[in-house]
Amino acid sequence: MKHSFTATIFDVLKKHFGEDAQAIFNNSELLKYINQKTVSANKGSKARGSFGNLYAIYVLVEDYINGGFAEKGDYSKYEGAKFSDLFKRQRELPFGAKLQNHALNQRMNQEFRKYFPTCDFIPIIRVVDTKRYWINTNLIVLNVNKKNVNLSYAIIEIIDSYVASKRSAFESFIETCERLKDIENEKPEEIKSFILGLLEPNVDARIFEIVSYSILKADYNDQTVYFGFEEDSIQPENLKLYKTGRTNANDGGIDFVMKPLGRFFQVTETTDVKKYFLDIDKLEKFPITFVVKSTETVKELTERIKEGAKQQYSVEAIVNKYVSCIEEIINIDKLKNSLQSVEDKGNIPDVLNEIIKQSKVEFNYDVE
Repeated sequence: MKHSFTATIFDVLKKHFGEDAQAIFNNSELLKYINQKTVSANKGSKARGSFGNLYAIYVLVEDYINGGFAEKGDYSKYEGAKFSDLFKRQRELPFGAKLQNHALNQRMNQEFRKYFPTCDFIPIIRVVDTKRYWINTNLIVLNVNKKNVNLSYAIIEIIDSYVASKRSAFESFIETCERLKDIENEKPEEIKSFILGLLEPNVDARIFEIVSYSILKADYNDQTVYFGFEEDSIQPENLKLYKTGRTNANDGGIDFVMKPLGRFFQVTETTDVKKYFLDIDKLEKFPITFVVKSTETVKELTERIKEGAKQQYSVEAIVNKYVSCIEEIINIDKLKNSLQSVEDKGNIPDVLNEIIKQSKVEFNYDVE
């Protein structure tokens, strides 16, 4: 598989290994895996970045180098890196502050197996009891053209280059937002067009969640409900949407919460009905609104969920219970309609400001 960042990978390999670069790439499943995971490098901020699994490789290879094993020493006698040290290091890396432990523990190895089912090795070796980890040297020390080559330094440089590319793309995204903010009163249509571009099905899941939240927050804020404990003390109150944490967080299926109605929202990019039912189960079948990164109609999505429920649960009462837990489905078209409603009220700048604020928080922009 070749893509725009593949050329960068080969530049690094040529720098380290000269004319053996192609042969080394051909003989390295790990380099081919990294090539797969860096496809989004030059696709801008709207393309999903792959940091979790790449950083799992990165911190172990870095630990291998820091231990002096790339130069000499018997790595087989190394007691292994502590999970806590590796996890801490992952979160120190750019865009890594909220990474979870899945990649180090199983996800990276599982995905590697998916790409290379006939490979005899997995990249990460771990002992669960001691929480010690090693990089599998069978994948970073190769014999190519009768030469022993060590890929460790090249792997670090390749991943650093990928991160630099993604950082540059995100900084460009923030700069565009800031520029539009400066002209928000002069060219509101340009701002709207920019936001609509962030609702496309191919955008990074984190960007989509941020944009959908920003639109819905502005739209709901102008909607009023009346609350009170006694008839003569009922007061008007605007609907307020709150973001519960970082995107893609393991938060039990709650991405947004609405006050005062107590509605729960979950953002998803999948149309796999099992994911919907899993989120419903996490909340013990509390009603939930799904914000779906899909251009399918609400009717089509609803029918898909119903059919999936019938296939998974043959009992009609169970099917009806799951379907009844779906309070609302908000697709891309509904988000566009909400944005239009916000524009009609002259509040498009509020959406842009929220996108800037949430993006900086999500990607640790201020910290970095």
